[in-house]
Amino acid sequence: MTLDHLPHLAPAALERPDPDRLADTAAHPPRILVLYGSLRPQSFSRKLALEAERLLQHFGAETRVFDPHGLPLLDSVPADHPKVQELRALSLWSEGQVWVSPERHGTITAVFKNQIDWLPLEEGGVRPTQGRTLAVLQVCGGSQSFNVVNALRVLGRWMRMLTIPNQSSVPKAWQEFDEHGRMKPSPYYDRVVDVMEELVKFTHLVRGRSDYLTSRYSERKGDLAAQALAAESGAVALPPVTPVAIAPANTAPANAERASPACGCCNNAQR
Repeated sequence: MTLDHLPHLAPAALERPDPDRLADTAAHPPRILVLYGSLRPQSFSRKLALEAERLLQHFGAETRVFDPHGLPLLDSVPADHPKVQELRALSLWSEGQVWVSPERHGTITAVFKNQIDWLPLEEGGVRPTQGRTLAVLQVCGGSQSFNVVNALRVLGRWMRMLTIPNQSSVPKAWQEFDEHGRMKPSPYYDRVVDVMEELVKFTHLVRGRSDYLTSRYSERKGDLAAQALAAESGAVALPPVTPVAIAPANTAPANAERASPACGCCNNAQR
């Protein structure tokens, strides 16, 4: 097919979608990273994150839960800090992610946002989040709200992730978990099951071909121009960066399940 009708395109950078490149051939289970947004000993976002992890494992996924304790504020330390490196390595390892944040003052918490801020859009030619699937969840101290999941969707799009259609918002979270930290049976629990099931399905669809799915004409065109410039100047291209190896499995903080009073009178009281 000629491009006479599309004269502004660069033929060498143009690709037609190839259905044969959209089959899941990976031999390992889907790799899912779970992030949560609270440091409280009785954090309900953490309880929901662990409930999501159990479901993901049941659906055949391999999981890691990142513990945000000890992660410094962005730019307060160099990027070689051990917690920063752990987070970035887990993001590179993952093929999908679950983001769980409480709602504080109508949006996500600083604890959660700090984790995403430490993940660069690109580092040495590697993008730690691009092309990965994403499920978004929130817990509310009061009535049900969707401020956080909406904000997380915007954030996921900015991080070039594929956010699945389904989502979960758990109102009055202090009523939805038992004394063992397990989520009680309810329509809210059923929705969490739906979301995790959907995330695993979408991850099977996307993983192994996310580079192909996120390959853009404009970027290929730019790469061709850069290669031509390098060839003209005699520059030598640097080798691609190898992704960081898998980080060790998460261990929960010692005081994670220490009791604290439950109160539903304040939207910020129980996170």
